[in-house]
Amino acid sequence: MLKRKFGNHQDWQRITKRRYAQEYLDTDNFTGYVTLIDMVKVSEPLHVSYGEREVCLVDDGYMWLRQFPFGNNHTVTTTFDQKGNIVQWYIDICQPYEVENGVPIIDDLFLDIVILPTGEVFLLDEDELEEALDSNVINRELYRIVWQEAKRLMKLIEENKLKLLELADVHRNSLVEVL
Repeated sequence: MLKRKFGNHQDWQRITKRRYAQEYLDTDNFTGYVTLIDMVKVSEPLHVSYGEREVCLVDDGYMWLRQFPFGNNHTVTTTFDQKGNIVQWYIDICQPYEVENGVPIIDDLFLDIVILPTGEVFLLDEDELEEALDSNVINRELYRIVWQEAKRLMKLIEENKLKLLELADVHRNSLVEVL
């Protein structure tokens, strides 16, 4: 079964006090939704490991910016720490977003890409994608689309041409004014 992810993370109990903003943008650089969750207070921090590196993704004062580009098979979540520094960019390979009750949502297609400010790039959950294909959660055509999108994004990242990364600060600053 595909995991549905909501732009407002309404179901995430770890965030005990939050502020939320979203906008639909139609500019020369970006068309789609952007959402911002300000994690004012969390029940406990969340740390993850990428190889030897441990990264904090959730803590008091952290923010998650999600960019939902129209008609694309990915979203980008940028994690900002309390000082506004980028901690990571997290790319979900997914079905093109939909809107439910005014909130953008995606059906996650398992494969993810993480980019750290150091330039390190990690491709995640290949095993989950294979398992989804083997258990008929996705078909061969969707599996092909996922890999095609991942390879396209990895090439853009390698060439430093993934525009959403450059727009993260701009989109965050715009939404902070709406909070």
